[in-house]
Amino acid sequence: MKRIRFYLRIYRKILAQDLKSKMSYRADFIISTIGMIFTNVAGFISFWVVFQNFPSVMGWNYHEMLFLYGFSLIALTPVQCFFDNNWSLRHYVYSGDFIKYCFRPINLFFYYMSEVFDIKGLGQLLFGSVTIIYAWNKLGLEVSVIVLVELFIAIITASLFMIALMNAAAATCFWIVNSGYVMVTAFKFKDYSRYPVTIFSPVFRFVFTFVIPIAFISYYPSLLFLRSNTVPLLTWLSPAIGVASFYLSYKFWMKGAASYSGTGS
Repeated sequence: MKRIRFYLRIYRKILAQDLKSKMSYRADFIISTIGMIFTNVAGFISFWVVFQNFPSVMGWNYHEMLFLYGFSLIALTPVQCFFDNNWSLRHYVYSGDFIKYCFRPINLFFYYMSEVFDIKGLGQLLFGSVTIIYAWNKLGLEVSVIVLVELFIAIITASLFMIALMNAAAATCFWIVNSGYVMVTAFKFKDYSRYPVTIFSPVFRFVFTFVIPIAFISYYPSLLFLRSNTVPLLTWLSPAIGVASFYLSYKFWMKGAASYSGTGS
C-alpha cells in the first residue's frame, strides 16, 4: 500500500507538469479535440447511413450497434489517455534517448508511460458516454447499482485488452527496426472492435477472439447487457483474461526494455 501511494504521488506531480505544458498550446489542444470529436461523429453517421437501408445486421439492430460503438469508445479511452507514449517509444529507442529512463529508481514502464497524458482522450470519453447513454435509453436496458458496477468492470476489462495489444505492438521496436507499421496495424484493429464478432467468417471470429482478441474490447463484455439470457463463458472469463493479457504485455515490454543497449540505431 505504501508503494502504491508512492507511485500515485509521483504520478500526480508528473501529470501536473504534463498538463501545464499542454495547456500552454491551447489552440493545438482545441483543434485536436475538435478533430477527434468529428472523427467519432463520422463513425456515428456511418452507422446511421447503413441502417437506413438495413433494419439489422446479423440480428443486431441500430441501437445495439450504437451501444457497441459507444462502449468501444469508452473502453479505448484509457489507452488513449494513459498509454499514448507508446507511439513515441520507437523514436526514443532509435535515437538512443530511451537510456534516460533506465537510470531512475522507479519502475521503468511506469516512468515512461506517466510522462504523457493525452487529454484529448477525454473528448472521446464524453462522446462515447453520450452514445452509450442514448443507446441504453432506446434499448430500455435496466439501470441499477449492480448493473452500473457490472458496466464499470466490463469497461475496465475491455480496456485491458487494447492496452495489452498496444503495449505488445510498441515493444516490438526493441527488436524490429521499422516497427512503426506494427503499431499502426495493431491500432487499426480497434475499428473492428465496434462490430459483433458474429458478423465475421469463422476464421476471423477465431482470430479476433484467440489471436488478436479485439472481440473482448466491446462484443463479449457488451453481451452481459445486450444478450443477458445467453451470456457465453468467455464473457465471464473476460476479467481474468484481460488481466493476464495486460500482465503478459507488460512483461514483454519490460523484456524488450531489458534488452535495450542504449546505442540507438
